[in-house]
Amino acid sequence: MYIPTLDPIKVGQTVLFFRNQKGISQEVLSGLADIGRSHLSAIERGERKPTLETLYRICNALGIKMSVFILKLEEIL
Repeated sequence: MYIPTLDPIKVGQTVLFFRNQKGISQEVLSGLADIGRSHLSAIERGERKPTLETLYRICNALGIKMSVFILKLEEIL
């Protein structure tokens, strides 16, 4: 039986897309989101999946709604 899962690489690519769009570094974004820079880096590389809370913090720090993030994520899935 196939159970679809969220691809962590695509999630990371979406975070990277918005971070680059805003022109901020991992250091700045991680500080604004109150998460570790190495944690953010691992998310962007697809090595870790962010929790809903962490994703909310990242989106808030980027100044975007989570719905905007999800729409972009669905474009690249």
